[in-house]
Amino acid sequence: MAARLIQRCTRHLSISFLNVSAPATVLTACRWSPAELYQSSTSLAGIHTSFRQHTPDLTPATEHTYTCQPEHVKVDELIESALNTEELLQIPSEHMVTGNQAAALLNRLCRNIVEQNLDAQDVLKDSRFQHLLNAVNGQISSVWNGNLVSLLRNLFVIRVDANNRVLRSVENEIHWRLRRLSLKNLAWLAGYYTSYAQTDGQKVLLSDIIKNVELRWTEITDAKTVTTLMTKLGPLSSVLMGRLEDKGLELAEFFTPEDTRKVVLALAMQNRRSIPLLRALSYHFMQKHCDLKTGVLIDMAFAYGKLNFQQTQVFQRLAAELLPRVPELSPMDVMRCTKSFAYLKWLNLPLFEALAQYVHEHCDKMTEMQLCNIIMAFARLNYQPTIGEAFYAKIHEKLSTALVEMEPFLLVDLVWSLCILQQVNPLYLSKVLDHHFFQRITEGTQAQKGENYKLKLVHINATAQLECSDYNGPYLPTHCLDSWTSVTRNNLSPLGSGVCEALQTAVGDQTKCRCGVSTMYGWIIDGEVVIDSENKPLAVQEYTAPHGPQPEGSKPLPFGAKRLAFVAREFPHYNSRSRDLLGRFAMARRHLQAAGFLVVDVPYYDWLELKSEWQKVAYLKDKMGKAIAEEMAQ
Repeated sequence: MAARLIQRCTRHLSISFLNVSAPATVLTACRWSPAELYQSSTSLAGIHTSFRQHTPDLTPATEHTYTCQPEHVKVDELIESALNTEELLQIPSEHMVTGNQAAALLNRLCRNIVEQNLDAQDVLKDSRFQHLLNAVNGQISSVWNGNLVSLLRNLFVIRVDANNRVLRSVENEIHWRLRRLSLKNLAWLAGYYTSYAQTDGQKVLLSDIIKNVELRWTEITDAKTVTTLMTKLGPLSSVLMGRLEDKGLELAEFFTPEDTRKVVLALAMQNRRSIPLLRALSYHFMQKHCDLKTGVLIDMAFAYGKLNFQQTQVFQRLAAELLPRVPELSPMDVMRCTKSFAYLKWLNLPLFEALAQYVHEHCDKMTEMQLCNIIMAFARLNYQPTIGEAFYAKIHEKLSTALVEMEPFLLVDLVWSLCILQQVNPLYLSKVLDHHFFQRITEGTQAQKGENYKLKLVHINATAQLECSDYNGPYLPTHCLDSWTSVTRNNLSPLGSGVCEALQTAVGDQTKCRCGVSTMYGWIIDGEVVIDSENKPLAVQEYTAPHGPQPEGSKPLPFGAKRLAFVAREFPHYNSRSRDLLGRFAMARRHLQAAGFLVVDVPYYDWLELKSEWQKVAYLKDKMGKAIAEEMAQ
């Protein structure tokens, strides 16, 4: 019955059917009208439901065979097979092209311009190129999504003017189609459009791209898309970044080492310390045993350090992979590698020995900036190379001639680092402690930036006074020391406060203990105690304190009396997975000892195990007794 009904309808419409036995026509890549689609023999093959054979009531006058237009197929083949720009430009002159084919041609032309390093302006002025642009502009609605998105990027790449009529037309069409673009196209669009959006209209389009991705983030199914969107759109939308972190956690298993590098860098650049995602990425990174690029290793070390995320197994692998490659690294890679592990606070001795040896052998090929960064990294970790004397001789020889032209803040960082490493000499000290020099960085237009460097200058001044007997000046003025160290006063940590309270109980009287003492050397003493020759606490306020920025007390210390400085050592004071102090805290210890203190360190790993007050008091008394015994033994 259905077959009869269809046949009668087609007779009334004067449309001829093909014979049922006729071969099915190929529909791929052809433009068919609705009537032509119904003329396919395959559309009738399964219609007959009655038992007897039915023949059409109307025999077609002519029998048509529908095939793809050969001209269109030939153009597509020519675009794919063209070898150079001239062949591509010749195609529209000899063949009629559709808007979609014109877009494909333009994409291929733009790729050729970039790959063959051609002059884009010469091609842009070609009338045949302009003809293709007009063809796309006239049939913009028929261009496929993929070609349209690629065309927009390629027009940017060859530096078409932002106000170009065709470029704006392409952008408008993409804007209209945003909801119809696949997520893959959206991600690819976001991957490059963030770098090119400049005009107000382009910024509106970029904003809508972000909104669309925010709405469709659940459609993401591959790690590559997560990586692209995190890198490009993550900095522009914290909401999207949070959702991408969830999606990254779901797909962490499928991240390649390169993807992992990009994701952790994106997190580091935005200071997003997503612990679950970092743990997942670290776990799956350790499961993948493949060759890793040097850049991946160094960037991951940098990102983990910037995020302060400790993952011992990852650090061990990074160091082990880098160690055999050190001789092959460039000076820039050596600098980046050293800085990255300094950020991590991870001192791998074999790796750093190899890096120091590289610097010693290639010092002449390295720039002053690279050498300064390496010295600062060594100072942060308090690392002393085994070839120290020869190493620093090369460094001083290279840097001493560059001090005059060196950027002031970099020079302060360098001298401060050399103070930590105990490798500073009078030439460096006199340069940064000169009145005219430190005024340049602490006053005027650079005063705000110089705030962070005032304490470093105080530390350098302390080194000059306490550790450099052959230095004769200049020194920082007293008023500078007083004002620059005031920012450190009364700034005790919770651990320091706990130590101070227990110390007051241990000495039995608050007048025999002073807490949160700010020194003229730029360091804070959590607790100060003065004991006589019989190890009994004295009233600390009554005695002169030459280490203080302002005079206190009037009595000199009795013969045999000693000053004890109790210093709380927090977790950040140490190298990762180590009980070795970082460089600046090692220097602080040396300065206090040189100023006449018996330094009593109270490390966090001991203090946190003490639960009751009497345990803490007993611990401090024991530490005090050991410090006195060690001093007497010397």
